[in-house]
Amino acid sequence: MEISSRRAIVLVVASLSSFLTPFLGSSVNIALPAIGDAFSMDALMLNWVSTSYLFASAVFLLPFGRMADIYGRRLVFAWGVAILTLGSFLVVLSPSAGFVIGFRVMQGLGSSMIFGTGVAILTSVYPPEERGRALGINVAAVYLGLSLGPFLGGIMTEHLGWESIFLAVVPLGLTILALTILCVREERGGEGGAIDIPGSVVYSGSLVALMYGFSRIQEAPGMVLVLAGIAGMLVFLAWEKRARHPLLSIGLITRNRQFAMSNLAAFIHYSATFAITFLMSLYLQFIKGMSPQQAGLILVSQPLVMTLFSPLAGRLSDRIAPRVLASVGMAVTSLGLFLLVFLTDRAGTVQILVPLLIIGLGFAFFSSPNTNAVMGAVDRRMYGLAGGFISTMRVTGQAMSMGIVLMLFALFIGANAITPELHPAFMKSLRIGFIVFSLLCGLGIFASLARGANREQAADSPKQRS
Repeated sequence: MEISSRRAIVLVVASLSSFLTPFLGSSVNIALPAIGDAFSMDALMLNWVSTSYLFASAVFLLPFGRMADIYGRRLVFAWGVAILTLGSFLVVLSPSAGFVIGFRVMQGLGSSMIFGTGVAILTSVYPPEERGRALGINVAAVYLGLSLGPFLGGIMTEHLGWESIFLAVVPLGLTILALTILCVREERGGEGGAIDIPGSVVYSGSLVALMYGFSRIQEAPGMVLVLAGIAGMLVFLAWEKRARHPLLSIGLITRNRQFAMSNLAAFIHYSATFAITFLMSLYLQFIKGMSPQQAGLILVSQPLVMTLFSPLAGRLSDRIAPRVLASVGMAVTSLGLFLLVFLTDRAGTVQILVPLLIIGLGFAFFSSPNTNAVMGAVDRRMYGLAGGFISTMRVTGQAMSMGIVLMLFALFIGANAITPELHPAFMKSLRIGFIVFSLLCGLGIFASLARGANREQAADSPKQRS
């Protein structure tokens, strides 16, 4: 098979998988009320339908990224697709809420095997001068999944039942699996070694404690879990310095400024943006009185702009330093978040749409250049670990974003439904939330600028200038 054809197939496989996981997550959120009715779930149990998937994805991302570098990226990626597909089918057969949550954990496990390895395989087959374009297309597939998820998920749930969302994953997953087995060559880091089991256990346990504890930070047990998670992470870092086959090369963080600051920027950006759709969905339906379909049509504007401009941002990152593009994107996102602070119950459609469009543009110019910077900061043999690390930053940032909102709701609304009497309290939570998110993005600009020049682009700069 010609190199160009192989690259095209890898791009198709990686983009389909990048579409699948966000589509599943965003469409399931629309179907949660129907799932709750089917299994008589309380609010806490219903919350676990979403968070169990997120937790499992974050916990296993880094270990599987390391495993892919040792045993083969295609192998781990293919198993991830198979597990995700099987888990989707089994959710439909679930006899109880506990089984639903268990199979959602299974889906999260499969997704953790897909996230980092898919990007690693894609990065490994494209040379640095073409990588940004490929990553831009891949990121566009992510945003397309985010865009179509709420819209199609609502239609499917209403007309075909919530089960149809999970069943739709099966043929797409089988297609990706077949293309991977038949057309994608094995990609491995080429290094030996073994999986750091003690480090993986400490890391996973600490991350679970941090994520779950932060979601309950307003309670004493939540604070204890957060402190335990922080302590566990410190133990993990100390262990990794002495481990013979470390899960995470500490040098990536302490000696590779581009890698460390690019990942920090990703964490900050996702912490500041993931809860936007959640907050705006409640605002549009509770405060503005829109139907779910009307709210969905407005909210689709942000990921649609991301989808349209991500390929352009990716191509530009092949010519312009990723740190510059990503920093501009972070600044644009911060501006959009700041404009959302001024929303009122009388805001018109234009006042609502403009900030969302600005945020979508900022996100597009941040994400693919930042991913390009992360992958360009490491050697080829560490692509799996790097892909897993940035995916971990994304998922933990998403959890942090929701944790901030949960904390604000606990402070101003409490364990109550958002009734008209509590609309002022909700609006206060919304405004403070967007102030916090805007400030986070502002701080993220400095992290993005501090990363330094891209190692590969710096090496190729004479060629690119000629």
